[in-house]
Amino acid sequence: MYLTRKTYVKQWSHQAPEEQFEVTITKGGKPYDGIDISNITNIEEEVGYWRKQNQIHRWFVENVQGGVDDCGEYSVSKSELETLRNICTEVLNDHSKAEELLPSTSGFFFGNTDYDEWYYDGVENTIEMLDKIIGETNPNQDIYYSSSW
Repeated sequence: MYLTRKTYVKQWSHQAPEEQFEVTITKGGKPYDGIDISNITNIEEEVGYWRKQNQIHRWFVENVQGGVDDCGEYSVSKSELETLRNICTEVLNDHSKAEELLPSTSGFFFGNTDYDEWYYDGVENTIEMLDKIIGETNPNQDIYYSSSW
């Protein structure tokens, strides 16, 4: 399960120099000629990663993917990330709300469905991850969720 951040870096002749990105690709410390830098449109970073946190995946499927669990890539807004973070915080502060607010789900490669230490560690890690992503992502960047089973 991944969150990626994409930054649009395409260079346009009408842009002022301070609006343009400088993209350099090196391999082994030397410029790499195998990529035409003028064709680069986005830089993509992996900013979030989970493994077997089925409660988090379920939340994305239900709240971002329209109920479709197809391992696709889905745009996630800042407000959606904030909502998930707030739900995780509420669940971490009151474990009795876990099954209602952030239920686990079973499935292929989904891991355990118990509300145990693994579940709450995943919730806590999600809060830390989302705090960082929300704080570091600017309005000109886009966040996407994807999963791969």
